[in-house]
Amino acid sequence: MSAKKIITVFGATGAQGGAVVSTFLSDPKLKNDWAVRGVTRDASKDSAKKLAEKGVEVVAADSNDKASLVKAMSGSDTVFAVTNYWEKPDMKLEEQQGRNLADAAKEADVQHFIWSTLLNITELTKGKLSKVYHFDSKAHVEDYVRSLGIPASFFMPGYYMSNITGFQFTQSPPDNAWTFSLPIAASSPIPMYDTADTGKYVKAMVLNKDALLGKRFIGTTAYMTAQEVVDGFKKAFPETGKTARFYQLPEDTFRGYMSGTGAPDFVVDEMYENMVLMQDFGYYGGLPLDETHKYVEDHLTTWEEHMKAAKNFAELE
Repeated sequence: MSAKKIITVFGATGAQGGAVVSTFLSDPKLKNDWAVRGVTRDASKDSAKKLAEKGVEVVAADSNDKASLVKAMSGSDTVFAVTNYWEKPDMKLEEQQGRNLADAAKEADVQHFIWSTLLNITELTKGKLSKVYHFDSKAHVEDYVRSLGIPASFFMPGYYMSNITGFQFTQSPPDNAWTFSLPIAASSPIPMYDTADTGKYVKAMVLNKDALLGKRFIGTTAYMTAQEVVDGFKKAFPETGKTARFYQLPEDTFRGYMSGTGAPDFVVDEMYENMVLMQDFGYYGGLPLDETHKYVEDHLTTWEEHMKAAKNFAELE
């Protein structure tokens, strides 16, 4: 019996990476052919130990230390690479971490480097939105990956449904009605993405490697307008949803709320422009989803399914 190919997953204890690990451990089409190596900065933490108990080879590496990355990738056929901009919001730092990952993949002779990326919004909007740093930084890394000439493809996650259920769709005064609040028009399209689906997308990218090398692969179940998000809530929770509504936050209110969380001014600007992006240009610049969906063979989580499983909505059944 031939040895299993290794997929090395960065951010293995996080949302995106953790979902990739889970899929490759359990999927009937993958588990017999692939061994999973999970990378974390601290292999002694409980989340890392739980991965090891499931059969993951857990290794420690730091995206700021290229030598540790090369060691972590050694012998890997495929690498799923993701960085966390929000851990320390610093565009230049994220770009350097991404370049380190790409350089390490080249040095380790990785046969398929999957980079979790986003669009260059400064370019897309011709400079009108130049402060969506966590998009642009990943796009700059994508450009660098392409310049290296390594075999790579690019996963583009959508808007986290967990953001909506976590803190954007809440009970609000004066009547305590469930209210979805964003500083965009109700007609704005939102690309709905459940992070638990990440492995389903990466599975498709791996099984269709030859067709998808060099291409971007969108991680989104469906586009839904902000109003359709509320309509979905009403359908999922008919009693509670009778008074549910969408509220378009004024820019000043949104900025005041963000500042109140302790976010520095540049992050407040960044988050506001991220919202305007969806309203005025489209999160993906209007790209359709059919090219992705024709390759994904697994069921993608719907907004209603996500709501039913969301902790903050648990009392609403």
